[in-house]
Amino acid sequence: MGKSSKDKRDAYYRLAKEEGWRARSAYKLLQLDEEFNLFDGVTRVVDLCAAPGSWSQVLSRVLIKGEKFGRAGWEQKQQSMREYVLGPSHLVKKVDEMKIADGETKVEEVERKKGDVRIVAIDLQPMSPLEGVTTLRADITHPSTIPLLLNALDPQSPDSSTATPSQPVDLVISDGAPDVTGLHDLDIYVQSQLLWAALNLALCVLKPGGKFVAKIFRGRDVDLLFAQLKIVFDRVRIAKPRSSRASSVEAFVVCTGFRLPPGFKPDLEKPLGAGTQLPVPPKATSTSGESKVTRTVRPDGAVEIDLGTEDEESGDDVEEGGARWIAPFLACGDLSAYDSDATYHLPKDRVSLDPVQPPTAPPYKRALEMRKLAGGAYGKTKGQDKP
Repeated sequence: MGKSSKDKRDAYYRLAKEEGWRARSAYKLLQLDEEFNLFDGVTRVVDLCAAPGSWSQVLSRVLIKGEKFGRAGWEQKQQSMREYVLGPSHLVKKVDEMKIADGETKVEEVERKKGDVRIVAIDLQPMSPLEGVTTLRADITHPSTIPLLLNALDPQSPDSSTATPSQPVDLVISDGAPDVTGLHDLDIYVQSQLLWAALNLALCVLKPGGKFVAKIFRGRDVDLLFAQLKIVFDRVRIAKPRSSRASSVEAFVVCTGFRLPPGFKPDLEKPLGAGTQLPVPPKATSTSGESKVTRTVRPDGAVEIDLGTEDEESGDDVEEGGARWIAPFLACGDLSAYDSDATYHLPKDRVSLDPVQPPTAPPYKRALEMRKLAGGAYGKTKGQDKP
């Protein structure tokens, strides 16, 4: 997190340091979970492009420590207040109600599940350690990353060197993004390639019915990307958390219900089945032979639009229809929460807090060392005489 004037007036920037998060992006994952219940029944998670570790920190605090945030955290505080007011007798009654037939309580069952949680964070940059999180410095586009990942998930498994996990992953998340250049078309293309790398790795480790969450840049023809994701997932949603600035083109694709097409075998050496030919869907034709636009609502709530022929003005007889699938777009987060695009006045008694976790290997570190060797700013030191 930076220390510019705009960052200091950003409510989420200050709130992240007050609540102990490594970066403000932690609120994006929390708001996505509040909308889609991403962590329900999840015990094995892979965090791609994890540095500096804010999303891994969320996983650690939610899945391992059992902390609750958002509306669930508010309800937990209300329940604690009621228990404090009603007294110990009410607590004893609540414990009796939580007992199940074999004598094990739900609390003990939750604690047992916490011990089975496996979280692996992967990034090319080094990352400071987190409780219950295994960090790997690896390239998500290289085939050698899969055995390292499987070995981290199952250290005692004899088949960890193979590309088939004995216990597949429940959730794969990726908050990675390239260094933007300001050229939107180029940035969107590079981001899409990074997303494909994350997706290709997810295809190798996700279990049937698994979930995939990744950052995208919304731009021209991005609906083609959504349609391709729909091939391997039952449900594809596009979400914009309230903590994500509205002025930014970023959004997050939330995919659930993972399923591989028949006969498809994922492989990092052949990303996303490169070179294979997918079956062509049936042609969309009308009874009169003319192109027409039709709209169909799928059972899962998605809308399919058939745009008819793609070349209607040239006069050529194009028989094949141009069916395009539009992913639903959702805004996540409480409307009463802070506006990420607004800047708030700082109180007079405000005390500036240091970052929760300073960068372990910032890219500007070498530049500062070179400047110091050169004698300070512009090659001069404070004690150097002026000419």
